[in-house]
Amino acid sequence: MKSIAGVFGRAGRWLLLGVAVGLLAACAGTGSHPPAPAQADTQNYNYLIGPGDTLQITVWRNADLSMTVPVRPDGKIATPLIDELMAQGKTSTDLARDIEKSLSKYVRDPVVTVIVTGFVGPYSEQIRVVGEAAKPQFLPYKQKMTLLDVMIAVGGLTDFADGNGATILRSAEGNKQYSVRLKDLIKRGDVSANVEMKPGDILIIPQGLF
Repeated sequence: MKSIAGVFGRAGRWLLLGVAVGLLAACAGTGSHPPAPAQADTQNYNYLIGPGDTLQITVWRNADLSMTVPVRPDGKIATPLIDELMAQGKTSTDLARDIEKSLSKYVRDPVVTVIVTGFVGPYSEQIRVVGEAAKPQFLPYKQKMTLLDVMIAVGGLTDFADGNGATILRSAEGNKQYSVRLKDLIKRGDVSANVEMKPGDILIIPQGLF
Protein backbone atom coordinates (compact mmCIF):
# COMPACT_ATOMS: atom_id res chain seq x y z
CA MET A 1 0.00 0.00 0.00
CA LYS A 2 1.34 3.39 -0.95
CA SER A 3 1.84 6.05 1.71
CA ILE A 4 -0.16 9.26 1.64
CA ALA A 5 2.98 11.10 0.56
CA GLY A 6 3.44 8.57 -2.23
CA VAL A 7 -0.12 8.98 -3.46
CA PHE A 8 -0.07 12.76 -3.46
CA GLY A 9 3.60 13.18 -4.38
CA ARG A 10 5.39 16.40 -3.54
CA ALA A 11 2.15 18.19 -2.72
CA GLY A 12 1.31 15.45 -0.23
CA ARG A 13 4.65 15.80 1.49
CA TRP A 14 4.12 19.53 1.87
CA LEU A 15 0.64 18.84 3.21
CA LEU A 16 2.00 16.43 5.81
CA LEU A 17 4.69 18.94 6.79
CA GLY A 18 2.04 21.62 7.24
CA VAL A 19 -0.05 19.29 9.41
CA ALA A 20 3.01 18.45 11.54
CA VAL A 21 3.86 22.13 12.02
CA GLY A 22 0.25 22.83 12.91
CA LEU A 23 0.26 20.07 15.51
CA LEU A 24 3.46 21.42 17.03
CA ALA A 25 1.96 24.89 17.20
CA ALA A 26 -1.16 23.50 18.80
CA CYS A 27 0.89 21.68 21.43
CA ALA A 28 2.86 24.82 22.15
CA GLY A 29 -0.35 26.83 22.40
CA THR A 30 -1.77 24.52 25.05
CA GLY A 31 1.18 25.48 27.22
CA SER A 32 4.12 23.22 27.97
CA HIS A 33 4.78 25.52 30.92
CA PRO A 34 2.61 25.81 34.04
CA PRO A 35 0.25 28.79 34.17
CA ALA A 36 1.58 31.86 35.95
CA PRO A 37 0.34 32.27 39.53
CA ALA A 38 -2.40 34.87 39.84
CA GLN A 39 -0.60 36.55 42.74
CA ALA A 40 3.10 37.23 43.24
CA ASP A 41 4.63 37.25 46.69
CA THR A 42 6.02 40.80 46.75
CA GLN A 43 4.77 42.00 50.15
CA ASN A 44 8.35 42.55 51.35
CA TYR A 45 9.45 44.31 48.18
CA ASN A 46 11.51 47.47 48.63
CA TYR A 47 12.37 49.71 45.71
CA LEU A 48 16.05 49.63 44.79
CA ILE A 49 17.77 52.61 43.18
CA GLY A 50 19.11 52.18 39.66
CA PRO A 51 20.93 54.11 36.91
CA GLY A 52 18.78 56.91 35.48
CA ASP A 53 16.87 57.48 38.73
CA THR A 54 16.61 61.02 40.08
CA LEU A 55 17.26 61.51 43.78
CA GLN A 56 16.28 64.40 46.02
CA ILE A 57 18.86 64.56 48.80
CA THR A 58 18.12 66.72 51.84
CA VAL A 59 20.68 67.38 54.54
CA TRP A 60 18.96 68.86 57.60
CA ARG A 61 20.09 72.41 58.40
CA ASN A 62 22.56 72.31 55.49
CA ALA A 63 20.78 73.75 52.47
CA ASP A 64 24.05 74.09 50.55
CA LEU A 65 24.49 70.31 50.73
CA SER A 66 20.89 69.54 49.73
CA MET A 67 20.16 69.00 46.06
CA THR A 68 18.61 66.83 43.35
CA VAL A 69 21.06 64.54 41.55
CA PRO A 70 20.83 61.89 38.83
CA VAL A 71 22.18 58.39 39.26
CA ARG A 72 24.90 57.96 36.65
CA PRO A 73 25.02 55.01 34.23
CA ASP A 74 27.67 53.42 36.47
CA GLY A 75 25.19 53.51 39.38
CA LYS A 76 27.03 56.22 41.33
CA ILE A 77 26.13 59.74 42.46
CA ALA A 78 28.24 62.79 43.26
CA THR A 79 27.35 65.52 45.75
CA PRO A 80 29.20 68.38 47.45
CA LEU A 81 31.95 66.93 49.71
CA ILE A 82 31.35 63.46 48.23
CA ASP A 83 33.19 62.79 44.98
CA GLU A 84 31.22 59.64 44.21
CA LEU A 85 29.11 57.12 46.08
CA MET A 86 27.49 53.89 44.85
CA ALA A 87 23.69 54.24 44.85
CA GLN A 88 22.64 51.38 42.59
CA GLY A 89 20.98 48.45 44.32
CA LYS A 90 20.34 50.34 47.56
CA THR A 91 17.09 51.49 49.12
CA SER A 92 16.68 55.22 49.71
CA THR A 93 17.13 54.63 53.46
CA ASP A 94 20.35 52.68 52.98
CA LEU A 95 21.75 55.38 50.71
CA ALA A 96 20.81 58.10 53.23
CA ARG A 97 22.79 56.28 55.93
CA ASP A 98 25.80 55.96 53.58
CA ILE A 99 25.67 59.69 52.80
CA GLU A 100 25.50 60.49 56.49
CA LYS A 101 28.59 58.36 57.10
CA SER A 102 30.51 60.14 54.32
CA LEU A 103 29.41 63.61 55.44
CA SER A 104 30.25 62.94 59.09
CA LYS A 105 33.89 63.68 58.21
CA TYR A 106 32.90 67.28 57.51
CA VAL A 107 29.53 67.88 59.21
CA ARG A 108 28.67 67.18 62.82
CA ASP A 109 25.85 64.61 63.19
CA PRO A 110 24.40 64.99 59.67
CA VAL A 111 20.78 63.95 59.16
CA VAL A 112 20.01 62.96 55.56
CA THR A 113 16.84 61.94 53.75
CA VAL A 114 16.73 60.58 50.20
CA ILE A 115 13.59 60.62 48.07
CA VAL A 116 13.45 58.98 44.63
CA THR A 117 11.61 61.39 42.31
CA GLY A 118 12.36 59.76 38.95
CA PHE A 119 12.04 56.00 38.71
CA VAL A 120 13.93 53.61 36.44
CA GLY A 121 15.32 51.03 38.83
CA PRO A 122 18.21 48.58 38.41
CA TYR A 123 18.25 46.51 35.24
CA SER A 124 17.82 43.31 37.25
CA GLU A 125 14.37 44.46 38.46
CA GLN A 126 12.96 45.97 35.26
CA ILE A 127 10.12 44.28 33.40
CA ARG A 128 11.17 43.45 29.82
CA VAL A 129 8.71 42.81 27.01
CA VAL A 130 10.07 41.18 23.85
CA GLY A 131 8.53 39.78 20.70
CA GLU A 132 5.14 40.65 19.21
CA ALA A 133 4.18 43.59 21.41
CA ALA A 134 3.21 46.82 19.68
CA LYS A 135 6.05 48.62 21.51
CA PRO A 136 8.56 46.15 22.99
CA GLN A 137 10.44 47.86 25.81
CA PHE A 138 11.54 47.69 29.43
CA LEU A 139 9.40 49.09 32.25
CA PRO A 140 10.23 50.04 35.84
CA TYR A 141 8.67 47.54 38.20
CA LYS A 142 5.91 48.86 40.47
CA GLN A 143 4.35 47.16 43.47
CA LYS A 144 1.33 45.04 42.47
CA MET A 145 2.01 45.59 38.75
CA THR A 146 -0.10 43.18 36.68
CA LEU A 147 0.13 41.64 33.25
CA LEU A 148 -2.64 43.96 32.06
CA ASP A 149 -0.69 47.01 33.28
CA VAL A 150 2.30 45.82 31.25
CA MET A 151 0.28 45.25 28.08
CA ILE A 152 -1.34 48.69 28.31
CA ALA A 153 2.12 50.25 28.64
CA VAL A 154 3.44 48.44 25.53
CA GLY A 155 0.36 49.18 23.42
CA GLY A 156 -1.05 45.66 23.22
CA LEU A 157 -0.28 42.91 20.71
CA THR A 158 0.65 43.05 17.05
CA ASP A 159 -1.59 41.38 14.46
CA PHE A 160 0.92 38.54 14.21
CA ALA A 161 1.16 37.71 17.91
CA ASP A 162 0.35 34.32 19.39
CA GLY A 163 -1.03 35.88 22.54
CA ASN A 164 -2.01 32.66 24.27
CA GLY A 165 1.42 31.20 23.50
CA ALA A 166 3.19 33.91 25.50
CA THR A 167 5.33 33.10 28.51
CA ILE A 168 6.88 34.85 31.51
CA LEU A 169 10.52 34.07 32.29
CA ARG A 170 10.84 34.68 36.04
CA SER A 171 14.41 35.44 37.08
CA ALA A 172 13.38 35.67 40.75
CA GLU A 173 12.61 31.94 40.62
CA GLY A 174 15.71 30.71 38.80
CA ASN A 175 14.39 31.55 35.30
CA LYS A 176 11.30 29.40 35.71
CA GLN A 177 8.92 29.84 32.79
CA TYR A 178 5.15 30.29 33.04
CA SER A 179 2.48 30.40 30.36
CA VAL A 180 0.09 33.37 30.14
CA ARG A 181 -3.06 33.99 28.07
CA LEU A 182 -2.62 37.42 26.55
CA LYS A 183 -5.20 36.91 23.81
CA ASP A 184 -7.87 35.90 26.32
CA LEU A 185 -6.95 38.85 28.53
CA ILE A 186 -6.78 41.57 25.87
CA LYS A 187 -9.05 40.41 23.05
CA ARG A 188 -11.71 38.66 25.10
CA GLY A 189 -11.56 40.64 28.34
CA ASP A 190 -11.01 37.52 30.44
CA VAL A 191 -9.77 39.02 33.72
CA SER A 192 -8.99 35.54 35.06
CA ALA A 193 -5.98 35.64 32.70
CA ASN A 194 -4.56 38.66 34.53
CA VAL A 195 -1.62 37.85 36.84
CA GLU A 196 0.77 39.84 38.99
CA MET A 197 4.32 40.48 37.80
CA LYS A 198 7.54 40.13 39.76
CA PRO A 199 10.68 42.29 39.54
CA GLY A 200 12.92 41.10 36.71
CA ASP A 201 10.17 39.27 34.77
CA ILE A 202 10.64 38.90 31.00
CA LEU A 203 7.43 38.66 28.99
CA ILE A 204 8.03 36.74 25.74
CA ILE A 205 5.36 37.07 23.03
CA PRO A 206 5.93 34.71 20.07
CA GLN A 207 4.70 35.12 16.53
CA GLY A 208 1.78 32.94 15.54
CA LEU A 209 1.93 30.41 12.69
CA PHE A 210 -0.48 31.13 9.87
